[in-house]
Amino acid sequence: MVHESPVTRASLLMRLRDGSNQDDWREFVELYSPLVYGFVRNRGLQDADAADLLQDVLRSVAGAMDRLDYDKQKGGFRAWLFTITRNKLSTFLTSRRSHNQASGDSGQHELLAAHPDSSRSLKEDWEREFQRQLAAQAMQTIQTEFEGKTWQAFWQTAVEGQPAAEVSRLIGLSPGAIYVAKSRVLTRLKAEVERLMVDAE
Repeated sequence: MVHESPVTRASLLMRLRDGSNQDDWREFVELYSPLVYGFVRNRGLQDADAADLLQDVLRSVAGAMDRLDYDKQKGGFRAWLFTITRNKLSTFLTSRRSHNQASGDSGQHELLAAHPDSSRSLKEDWEREFQRQLAAQAMQTIQTEFEGKTWQAFWQTAVEGQPAAEVSRLIGLSPGAIYVAKSRVLTRLKAEVERLMVDAE
């Protein structure tokens, strides 16, 4: 995965606007597809539907990129991408509801109805997915900075929630060393997330 600095990420958007090459577009897709896909999956879409909707969003972004005026003070790129994704999701769900009502597929209708699509709820889900993707990107970025056992100590205690005593037995570090390792990685992770957040608005 490409892990760009905030300045480079902003410059990627400018390069896309000004007539990107395929490498720029691949970088963009790699950075933003997980956010869009995860968001629509969390709204109840099946894998194939989420993948189709993602492609629809990417087509809209590609078609509008030359008109993008990147300015964080005016809401930023992430807010613009959310608006496109929300509109595509709304169109999809409206079409699906109409189809299910006509076909009598009450099970799918109930599933979609269980996911309220108020603007506030959607925005909260978008922010949660953004934070999740940011944390995942940060973890992938920093993992190589730590020895294997240090990373295992962090992962198994902080991510998987295993007790330090159990992790100690599994990887051969003392419980005290487990806590130190976890603390070191969490401190570095926090710094990396903060770095990525600089250009996240």
